[in-house]
Amino acid sequence: MEKGRVEAFSDGVLAVIITIMVLEMKAPAGANLEALRGSVPVLLAYALSYTNVGIFWNNHHHMLQVSKRVNGRVLWANLFLLFWLSLVPFVIHWMDDTHFAPLPTACYGVILALAAIGYVMLQQCLIGCNPNSPLAGAIGSDFKGKLSLTMYLVAIPMSFVHSWIAIALYIAVALIWLAPDPRIEKTTGA
Repeated sequence: MEKGRVEAFSDGVLAVIITIMVLEMKAPAGANLEALRGSVPVLLAYALSYTNVGIFWNNHHHMLQVSKRVNGRVLWANLFLLFWLSLVPFVIHWMDDTHFAPLPTACYGVILALAAIGYVMLQQCLIGCNPNSPLAGAIGSDFKGKLSLTMYLVAIPMSFVHSWIAIALYIAVALIWLAPDPRIEKTTGA
């Protein structure tokens, strides 16, 4: 199967996810800086989530760029990834409503960890479907991917120690990936 429909569908789902995130945000009750100050935590959570969704989209784009074909396994792995990313607006809203309570903050980490697992599954399915693709060589040992998943898994129980420790770990993972992953570009010369 050609990959164009997977790319278009994924782009559409990710655009809807980002749109829902911003629509879930509540406007401040007042018209002054004091009223806006109460919205700062959710604005920062939105910025982090927007960045995370953007990172997944960016790397998803790069993976599909070097792949020529998709198959049923790729389609299901892609849907698994998109499912977990689609829960980001829900958990951001929950975190905001509970003032970043431990359980919602931990659930944010669970969702990001499962999205990361979905991304790895998609990556492996694409490599299996495109055996001569430069993707396998570009991924290598995938240190950044393994480190990110480990940090998500550490952040989940840390949410119950102090939510802001977990949030700091989520931010650290985003910072690791903020610069586009050059592995595929280096391999393909793109």
